[in-house]
Amino acid sequence: MPGFNTEIKRLAAVFHVQTQDVGPSARCVESLIYKSGRLLSSRKADYTSSLGSPNLPARVREIMEEQHNGILREIAEGRLDHFLTPEERRSVPDEG
Repeated sequence: MPGFNTEIKRLAAVFHVQTQDVGPSARCVESLIYKSGRLLSSRKADYTSSLGSPNLPARVREIMEEQHNGILREIAEGRLDHFLTPEERRSVPDEG
């Protein structure tokens, strides 16, 4: 199942969020959060309880979307601003 890759600007910084199904053996969805090519954080959501479900692919997709969109919201709300440099906090990106 394809994952999600999104770049999101926050002040003068650009975060990259990548979310994917790690696979049935790992039984989890993983999101990686990067800035300037550096891994800042990761999040995992276990889906072991859904393994027997006939709707497993749809459930995994839903988990992926919820987790990915939740992280994007957190970035937009400034909840990951502690990862910004002082310069990135002060600058405003060009609207150009």
